[in-house]
Amino acid sequence: VQLQASGGGLVQAGGSLRLSCTASGLTFEDYTMGWFRQAPGKEREFVAYVLWNKIGTRIRDSVEGRFTISRDNSKNTIYLQMNSLKSEDTAIYFCAASHYRHGVYGTEDAYDFWGQGTLVTVSS
Repeated sequence: VQLQASGGGLVQAGGSLRLSCTASGLTFEDYTMGWFRQAPGKEREFVAYVLWNKIGTRIRDSVEGRFTISRDNSKNTIYLQMNSLKSEDTAIYFCAASHYRHGVYGTEDAYDFWGQGTLVTVSS
């Protein structure tokens, strides 16, 4: 299984980025997919997930209204649209895949596979 995250970069505060994560080696539509991030010197934290059935999503409170998660099962890809970026959004962003039907998807333990991460830097 491989999860390939991309789309990170340097952006000014208030700007936008769209991250992508493409999966291979698994039956994508069976997996709940999530985004986590790790800022310098901090623990990795949950950002968002989209359920395997595409019906449900959840977004971290601090990015609610600015970030949107979506998935395209025909492309084995999830997206994280990030708008109105702030300096505190600077982090390495990781995508992850969970096969659990009733997992606690806001926690790292629910995920079986992880991507390598893509760096987002927001300059103020």
